[in-house]
Amino acid sequence: MEILDRAVDKAGNTVDFLLRAHGDKAAARRYFEKAIDHNGEPGTITVAKSGANLAALEALNAERSTPIKVRQNKYLNNVVKQDHRAIKRIIKPMMGFKDFRCARIILSGIETMQ
Repeated sequence: MEILDRAVDKAGNTVDFLLRAHGDKAAARRYFEKAIDHNGEPGTITVAKSGANLAALEALNAERSTPIKVRQNKYLNNVVKQDHRAIKRIIKPMMGFKDFRCARIILSGIETMQ
C-alpha cells in the first residue's frame, strides 16, 4: 500500500509531496517537518481523517510556542483529491508503480508538469 501525501497552497499549487509505504505517525511527522522546513510555517493545515497525520501534527504542536491550527475535514481536502485525478489518470494504464524509485521519478515529472 502506497500513500501519497501532498501539500498544496490556497491556490491549489503543489508545495511538497511524499510517497510512503505506510501511513504511520513517524512518516507523517517527517513529511510535515520537511514541508515546514522548505516552505515556512503555515497558519493552518487541513488534513483528511487520517489518525497518523493528526497525531504527527499534535506532536509537532506540543514542541512549538505558536501551534499550527489543524483542521480535520475530508471536504476541505477536495483541492488535493481533485488533483489526484490527474495523477491516477497517468498511472492507471501502467497498473500502478512497480517500486518506489520509479514512483519518485514519475511523480516528480507529474508535479513538474502541473
